[in-house]
Parts: sequence; C-alpha cells; structure tokens
Amino acid sequence: MAARGHVQDPNDRRLRPIYDYLDNGNNKMAIQQADKLLKKHKDLHCAKVLKAIGLQRTGKQDEAFALAQEVATLEPTDDNSLQALTILYREMHRPELVTKLYEAAVRKVPSSEEYHSHLFMAYARVGEYKKMQQAGMTLYKIVPKNPYYFWSVMSLVMQAISAQDKKLSQTMFLPLAERMVEKMVKEEKIEAEAEVQLYYMILERLGKYVEALEVVRGQLGEKLTSELQSRENKCMSLYKQLERWPECNALSCKLLLKNPDDWQFYMSYFDSLFHLIDQGWEPPSEGEHCSEGEVRSSVAQAIAFVEERLAVEEAKETRPLRGPFLARLELIRRLRARGCPEEQELGEPLELMFQYFIKFGDKPCCISDLKIYLDLLTTDHHFINRLMETVPLSEPQDDGVALPGDTRALQRHLCVAQLSRALGLHHALDTTGKLDLIRQLKSHYRHGLQFGKSCLKTELQFSDMYCLLASHVYIDLWAETGDETMLWQCLGLLEEGLSHSSSNAQFKLLLILLFCRMGAFEPVVDLYSSLDAKHVQHDTIGFLLTRYAESLGQFAAASQSCNFSLRFFHSNQKDTSEYIIQAYKYGAFEKIPEFIAFRSRLNRSLHFAQVRTERMLLDLFLEADLSSSLEDNVKSMGLCPEEDDIPWTDMRDNRDLTVLTSWDPADRQLSEEQRSFSLQEELLWLKVRFLTLRLVGTLAVLSHPPTPRNAEKAAENGVVAKPDILRPLLDQLNTTLQNGAQFLERGVQYPFLGPSPTRLAHALASGSCHCQVLAFQLAAYVQELDAAALEETTEVQTQISNSFKSLLIQLKEILNKCKGDLLEVKEGQCKTQPTLLENLVFFVETVCVVHWVSCFCAGVLRPLKASLQKRKKKKKEPISMVVFSGFQEFTAGLQSLFSEVLDHIKGQETSLTALKLGELTLEEVMPAGVRIVGFKKTQLLRISLESDVLT
Repeated sequence: MAARGHVQDPNDRRLRPIYDYLDNGNNKMAIQQADKLLKKHKDLHCAKVLKAIGLQRTGKQDEAFALAQEVATLEPTDDNSLQALTILYREMHRPELVTKLYEAAVRKVPSSEEYHSHLFMAYARVGEYKKMQQAGMTLYKIVPKNPYYFWSVMSLVMQAISAQDKKLSQTMFLPLAERMVEKMVKEEKIEAEAEVQLYYMILERLGKYVEALEVVRGQLGEKLTSELQSRENKCMSLYKQLERWPECNALSCKLLLKNPDDWQFYMSYFDSLFHLIDQGWEPPSEGEHCSEGEVRSSVAQAIAFVEERLAVEEAKETRPLRGPFLARLELIRRLRARGCPEEQELGEPLELMFQYFIKFGDKPCCISDLKIYLDLLTTDHHFINRLMETVPLSEPQDDGVALPGDTRALQRHLCVAQLSRALGLHHALDTTGKLDLIRQLKSHYRHGLQFGKSCLKTELQFSDMYCLLASHVYIDLWAETGDETMLWQCLGLLEEGLSHSSSNAQFKLLLILLFCRMGAFEPVVDLYSSLDAKHVQHDTIGFLLTRYAESLGQFAAASQSCNFSLRFFHSNQKDTSEYIIQAYKYGAFEKIPEFIAFRSRLNRSLHFAQVRTERMLLDLFLEADLSSSLEDNVKSMGLCPEEDDIPWTDMRDNRDLTVLTSWDPADRQLSEEQRSFSLQEELLWLKVRFLTLRLVGTLAVLSHPPTPRNAEKAAENGVVAKPDILRPLLDQLNTTLQNGAQFLERGVQYPFLGPSPTRLAHALASGSCHCQVLAFQLAAYVQELDAAALEETTEVQTQISNSFKSLLIQLKEILNKCKGDLLEVKEGQCKTQPTLLENLVFFVETVCVVHWVSCFCAGVLRPLKASLQKRKKKKKEPISMVVFSGFQEFTAGLQSLFSEVLDHIKGQETSLTALKLGELTLEEVMPAGVRIVGFKKTQLLRISLESDVLT
C-alpha cells in the first residue's frame, strides 16, 4: 500500500498493521485487525476501506463493494481513505468510481493541487478527454505550471484523435490546441522539450508541414535533444511530406558523412535521388543548391558518393562498417530495376557479394544482409563454390566431412549453408542427396558443440543453426515422399538439439509445430511454457497453442491456454491506462496516441475474438450434461445471442506468421496473398464458431417460455413471448458454411513454416457442421409447433420426425469417420492419424449440440403432450402423434450410439496402452533420441439423456 508513506495522518500508526498484513497477502488478518480498530474508532473511514480491500481479495466482492460505498457516500477528503478507495476500485475494475470520488474531494477542497491532479489522472483512466481538458485548465489556474497547461492541450489533441467526425478534429480541436500552444510561444513560456514535441505533433496532424519545419529548424527546435539526431529525423520526415527532394537528398548525404552506417539515411538518399531524376531537377547555376547544402542528383554523383564512402572504410585499420558495402548492392538493385546501364560501373554483384562475405562472413548477420540481394545473382552454384573455397576447413574425416577449426570458420561455413538453402540448392537435390546433406549438417552440428562447452544454459550453442537446417531438410523429405519416418527423425534431432541448448526458442517452436501436426499435444504444453511468452507475445504467438489444443482433445490444456491469452487481453485496458498516466506525468506526449492505438489494436485482435469464443464454447461443452443447466451457464457468461460484438470489418491480424526461422527461397516463402487467404480462412472459421455459440445461447433463451397464465396476459398486452432470433442466425450460419466450402475449393496451400490451416476443412469433411445445422433446424421446426393446431400440422410433424432420423444417421456417419488406429506401427515404421482424433472431437461437440437441442425439444413437446392428454381424455381417444414417437425413437437411438462410442474410446485407450507396454520398444520403431510421444487419453464428454424424456 504505497500511499501510506508520505501521508501525515494522526491515525497512521493505528493503520500500519493493516497495511502490513495487506502488503504481505495476509488478508484475513487484515480484516480482523480492521474490525478490532473499528470497534474502538467507528468513524475511521480508512479502516473500513482497508477491510473492504481484504474482503475483495478473499472473494467477497459484494461485501467489499457495500462497505466501500458506505465510505464513498460520506465524500471523504483524507488522503488515506482516498488512496485506499482508489486501489480498491482498481482491483474491482471500476475506474469510473474513482472519478466520482475525486470530483467530490475537489468540491470540498477546491484549492488542492494534489486532488485536482488525481482527478485528472482518474479521467485519463476512463478516457474522458473533454473532462481532462477542463481539469487540466482548472489545475493550471490554481497552480500556474507549464505541465498542467500542456496536459489540457494534449487532452484536446486526444479529443481530435478519438473524434468520430474527422472534420471536427481538423476544424475545432486541433486548431484550438494550436492556438493554445502559440499563446505560450508568444509569451516565451515554452520550457521543456515535451512541449515542443507536442507543438510539432499538432502541426503535423493539421498538415502544416511548413510551419512544423520552421519550428524544428528554429529556436524551439534546439530543445529537441533527448533523442540522437531528433531534429534531423523530423526534418527528413517533413521534407518527404512536402516532397522537397533536394533538401531530403542534401540532408541525407550530410548525415551519412557523419554516420556512414545508418541504413535509413541511405534509403532516404536513394529515394530522393530517383525522385529528382524523374522530375528532371537541375541545380541552380549560382548559389547553394538548397537550404541543406549540396545536392547529389545524378546517378554518376550517387555512384561517386557511395564509392567515396567505401574508400574511407577500406582505408580503415579497424573493422569496416557494413553500411557502405550494402549501399552499393542496394544501388545496383535499384538501377537494375529501372534499366539503367550505369549499374555496371559499380561492379558485378557476384563479385561484390563475394567481397562482402570475405569481410563479414564470420558475423551471424551476414546471411540476413546478403539474402536480400540474392536475386541479383545469375550463377548460384558458382557463387556458392567460390564462397566454400574461402572457408578454412580441416581435412575430411572418416565420414568424408571437412570440419571447421574455430568459431569464425564455423560461422563462415554456416553462412554458406544458409545461402545455399536460400538459393534453392537444397530443394534441387534428390532424396539421396538430401539424406547425404542431412548427414553432413549433423556432423557439423555435433562437431560444433565442442566450442560451446563453456556456454551458460541460457546461451545458444554456436552450431545450433546446423541442427535447424537439417530439420528443415527432413521436413522437405517428408513433404516430397510422405514418409513419416522423416518427421520422427526430425523430432529426434530437435530433441537432441534442445538437450544441448535448452533456451533455443526456434527448436521449441518447431517441435511445437511438429508435435501438433502429428497429433501429439501433451509435450506441447511444457514446450510452450518454457518459451516464457511475455505480454504481447500472447497475442502474436498464442495461436500456436490454441489452434490445436481443443482439436486434439486436450480440453484442460485448451482451457488453460485460452485463459493465458484472455488474462493478457483483459489486463490490457488497465495496463494501458497506467502507461498513459505515466506519459502525462513525464511529458511523453507523443507516446500517448501510440498507447491508445496499441490498446485499440489488441481490442480488435483476431486472436482475442478467437480465444474468447472458443473459451465460451469450451465451457459449455464441458458442462453439457443433465446435471447442469444450459440457461445458467449462458447467463453466467453474460452471452447475449442477439448481439454481435466482434468487429468483423476492422479486425486486426496480429499473428507473427514468420516467427519460425526460414532460409527458403523467395518463391517458397509466405507471400502476401497467402497471408490474405489465411486471414480469410481464420475469419470464416471464427464466424462459424461464433454463430454456433450464439445459436446455443438462443436455445437457452427459448428454453424458458412464459407460463400459460403469463403467456395469455402477454398476448393480451401485445408482448411477443418468443423472439424469432433462431432462424436469422441459422441462415447466417448456412451462408458462412457455403462461403467456407467455396474458399476450400481454391485449394490454398501454406508453407509448412507459415500459418497452420484452420479446423474448417476437417469440420466440413467430418460432416459435423451440417449435422449441427440440422439439429438447430430441428429446434426451429419444434419451436413453431402449437398445441391447439398440433393435429392439423401432420406435414410439419412428419418433417420433424424425418429430421430426427436424419440426425441419427449423420451422427453415425461422423462416428464412422472416427474409427481407425491413431498410431499405426507397421514394419518398423510409425504413422500417426491425427485426423481421427479431430473427427472424434467434432463428434463430441456435435453430440453436445444434439443434447441441447434434444432438451429443448423435450421442453416444448412435454407440455404439448400434457395438453393433448387432457383433451383426449374427454374424448377417450389414444394419443398417437408422429412427432412424439419419432422423438422417443431418436433418444433410444442416441443411447445405443453412445454405447458404441464409449466402446470405441476404450478400444483406442487399450491399443495405445498396449503400444507403450508391449514388445515394441523405442529403438525398434523410432530413431535414437526421440522421446515417446505422449498421446493423452482421448477425452469424451459423458453426455446422458433420459431414455424417455416425455414420460
């Protein structure tokens, strides 16, 4: 409780034990101590609030809130109570109550700088920008300090950024903010760099680039000192906006003379150069070329400039910088793209890249530098052969492999191997050639381990990339031949690599991908946990875990992985508010829009929508039995079937689809078109799942019709008893499934190291989606039945009865697609069939939906049957309706089907257990080093229906 240290309160000594208990997490003792204190001092408000904090932390939220409100209504003004209430409301996720707290405090103590400051920050937490502006100005009038004034200005800027009407931003909010800053400029009251940064931000957003340039280059610009070359970077950005290419050109050259290794200035120079050439710009005959000095506006001058930088680097006795050498290659590429013959003056790309390798080949960055310019080469084999000639290797060993003698030689050889793959030479090999390449890479990997014997556990081995390269070649072989032995070999090699380099994230990521593709999810949980993903990584790489957890039957792990991600997303709102407050306090105004944009990006995240939807579905599936109520579960989730709260048109795909290192050629890398297709597929599958969730929620809403007396009263009052939301949602689901089928017809393929396909294809192939649609359609038919006209709806009854039969047939068809061995061992080879496991999970989900629909049907048919019985008793006629007999046959069929399913599951468990404990040992079926893949026992939801729901 950080608030107590600086507060001089007479009761501080009495409160200190409670603070200590809360700080140490001993909440029960804190409550007891507070009760003791309140017996002696009933009016000690802070003690009540501290007790409320203890109650909140022990799960008694209602009591805590009531106690807090009891104090809040008294409008306390002592700092202890206010700070304690602020902490409590934050833990309750009720920041709007903090604003009311300090509004009351400033009314009672209107001259308090501290309370006004807290009020401003309270408004910042809830994004009340207009009130922030007013609070900032009030604070400035009480205590005329510059920061308070500029808090108000920044709040105006935030109103402009958040305004729906952008015209209003440009005509009212930003001009007003500009005038407020200009007033301070004229009065010469600008004191800090943050104030100049804010002025620059306002002018930039107004599109007043000329005025912004004057500010940066003028006296105010001298205050821009916190970042290296801050003024120059801003000038460069403004020159580009104003298309002042001469100034941009001259400034780039000037900055490159100071720092010849700054790549961004090379790019600015080349951009401005070709803009000037396209415009036919000519320097003036007299005077300076521009305000920034000399302009080098011709290709000849550009070549001379780059060569000058190279000559300087060549003359150095110390290690040269990489920038000038790469700039030469960049200029060649741009000249070649424009068809300029002058490119030949810079030299042959192969020779230049060879020279670059000679100078920098022992640096790990060499591969990433040269990979960009490989398209300039015409003879790949000749290039690689020349590079290999420069690598110092020993004489060939017994296995015919020549090995490096130190880490520098190792890095050079590794770079050549990576370049070979990037040029497609690995892919061009036949099966025998690939196997021989793997053998060589393994030898280099194991030989290189001797150089890392003194490495810490957290450090990577020098030869790790050999292991990764060999793994990629194994994957190539599997993709070409379909021989799953290659994947087992790959798993063994990666496990071996991980045993020597336990912190290598690339090994773990590739293992996760391989295990998931093979249907073994149990090892994945530990691997992902060991990655120790932090903060935004739950959004960027979380999909690696959540994609497969549920589909492979790991419901507990799926729930846990969704919780990890959701915890991050839910804390995002609170955390971002704190970042914004800190930015105000320290004057980092330019960061505030970035924090707001970051929060918005996460709120609109594709992964957020996916895990939220999957978590709710998962919770419903796990509770799908007669012991729990669907209505209660839906109500506890706060699910409203009528509302669609997913921003479909503004979704952000934050997945890091290149997190797995790849040296594949450009034509095998993930393309932008494939990225777009992946997003389309993800959105289609999300829509299917979200509509399924809403339809299940609709069943819960419709399962509680009003009582007959209330129904008659509602009809008299013109109130609709049952809203028709089932059919519109069903139509949307049918349309989405049709769109999904059309998408799959395109046959989109992704790179193995790229995005994983969604569950959409398997869902449609298994028949589960169509079976669920049929079940919801059945609910819609049953909903329309009316007791009064039941005898006249023979056609509808027949349709419902046929739907019962069709539903049972489709369930049996899905079950048949689940049958087979999950792991086959034939002739010393293992073959996994994860599709069977996915189909079984789809079957379980479909059974859950059928169960809910059956309960809904029973809830509708039971009162109809009771009503008919009363009517038939008077006429002494037997009840023989098709719909009732059809439903009874349906439930009996389900019982028989479930028995068959459970027998199938037991058989799978028995076969897997026998495989682990039988005579087939690890060495007989798998390569050395591969640990047994832990297929977790398939989980089936134990769903039971009454044999005769109507009786």
